[in-house]
Amino acid sequence: MTTPVIDAMKAQGSWNAAWDEAEALDPEWMESFLAMGTTPWRRGVLDPKTLEFLAIAVDASCTHLYAPGVRRHIAKALDLGATPEEIMAVLEAVAVLGIHSVALGAPMLAQEMRDRGLAMPTRQAQGEK
Repeated sequence: MTTPVIDAMKAQGSWNAAWDEAEALDPEWMESFLAMGTTPWRRGVLDPKTLEFLAIAVDASCTHLYAPGVRRHIAKALDLGATPEEIMAVLEAVAVLGIHSVALGAPMLAQEMRDRGLAMPTRQAQGEK
């Protein structure tokens, strides 16, 4: 089976070694998966700098946290003329994904407290006036 997308990613240094086993077990699936995931780059609809910003956001997100990709895409974005302020804005925007942990868990904590007859703290009880 030919794997042009996989081969290109390996040649350009964008291959993730964590994919080695998936490629070995099912190269056809891996090729299809990566072909789908790299479509925005291959179509050229978005400018290269914007694509690097999106890649930074995905790799830096709390659900992914792929440091080699973050570093590679930051370097490429800088090479394409991105400013440190633009890159920091991307990182700051993706940082809010973590708030979902609080948004999910706080209502559950409040419900469990109510179920146990525990009082919710008030701002005054926390020292705020």
